[in-house]
Amino acid sequence: MTDLSKVPGVIPYVDNHDGPRRLLTVEIPHLGHTVRAYAPIASIDGRQYIVSWGSVSFEIPADRNVHVSVHLQTNSGREHTITPFASLVLSPHPAPIRLVAQFAPGQRPEGTLVPVG
Repeated sequence: MTDLSKVPGVIPYVDNHDGPRRLLTVEIPHLGHTVRAYAPIASIDGRQYIVSWGSVSFEIPADRNVHVSVHLQTNSGREHTITPFASLVLSPHPAPIRLVAQFAPGQRPEGTLVPVG
């Protein structure tokens, strides 16, 4: 098995975990205007990572549930602006997984993380 923490471009899992790990790739597509208005932030088990638009890969535990979320941070808006977000709890599984974040910022803040393939 590959040591995912040594693969270029993969963000290592930094919390305490001695069990098997797998690869998670999250696609965060921008919707035209979102590039200027928002900055994407991905979270793995509550640890936030400021990431870029497009594809980002993480090493995650394979033998337990893992909380994955993506939200689009903005500095524009009013005092109580709710920014778009999507959240999912992945069940234990050994295989790599790819998710795509889907948002409709003008319609509602809740988005979805959808498995691809």
